Amino acid sequence: MTTFAELLLNGVSLGSIYALIALGFVVIFRATEVVNFAHASLLLAGGYFTAVLHEDIGFWLALLVGIGCAALVGAAVEFLVMRRYRGSDHSVLAIVTIGVDILLATELTRRIGTDILALGDPWGDAVVTFGPVSLAQTRIAAFLAAALLIAAFLLAFRHTSWGVAMRAAAENQETAALMGIRLGRVSLGAWAVAGGLAAVAALFLTVFPTPGLERSTSFAAMKAFPAAILGGLDSTNGALVGGLLVGVTESLATGYQGDLTFLGRGIGDLAPYLVMVAVLLIRPAGLFGTKEPARV
Repeated sequence: MTTFAELLLNGVSLGSIYALIALGFVVIFRATEVVNFAHASLLLAGGYFTAVLHEDIGFWLALLVGIGCAALVGAAVEFLVMRRYRGSDHSVLAIVTIGVDILLATELTRRIGTDILALGDPWGDAVVTFGPVSLAQTRIAAFLAAALLIAAFLLAFRHTSWGVAMRAAAENQETAALMGIRLGRVSLGAWAVAGGLAAVAALFLTVFPTPGLERSTSFAAMKAFPAAILGGLDSTNGALVGGLLVGVTESLATGYQGDLTFLGRGIGDLAPYLVMVAVLLIRPAGLFGTKEPARV
């Protein structure tokens, strides 16, 4: 029972990180109806800037700079690349994001090389004990930070002019434009917000118990992709639920993979995708996604 409780708590913490990444996918999709495959590079960029700056300016300031740089990279991608393809088919735009991801990831992995970069977080390898259950302080910090950021985003999404503009654009871009909403600003803000959220997620994906930031860290962003899909790409609440579901599933599958050897090795990495496929077989639009009306 102790093992199950530890795996469950770790899964919730990991799921909250995935929810931050999934929220970035959802924000961009709602603003532009484009699936952003360059999201992994935004995550890697935020983590990289934090890692290289923390020794010179301190962890907290480096984290703020990393968040700002990732947001700036996201905004630059939207302004310099995506805006040039506005009006193109959405599948074309998705392919463009793949190209952007390749360019950014190549440059970042060249800079990182074979090194493993520490981010200088203040929690270290400290562990908190609740009776028989032990949990790393970084996992607690990840959950609290993710909960705070997601709550702040949802409030802004509901009660600010930017949130109202994004919801209007998500409903009908042409009508929103006719009503005076500047779709370019909405899209630019969405990419910047997604980059900032990815930078925070990069921090908690690379601190204890993982060794640090490395060139393969960006692959973790793709684990959050099933969370966005099964929650519904156009649902902010779905990103939260999908992230928690993927995190708990991965944690439990990894923790009990010794009892699941008949399913093969690495079942923990595969489990989120299996859950995604199972959900999509029942609800093709995801758990909270809206089904597009079709005229027959």
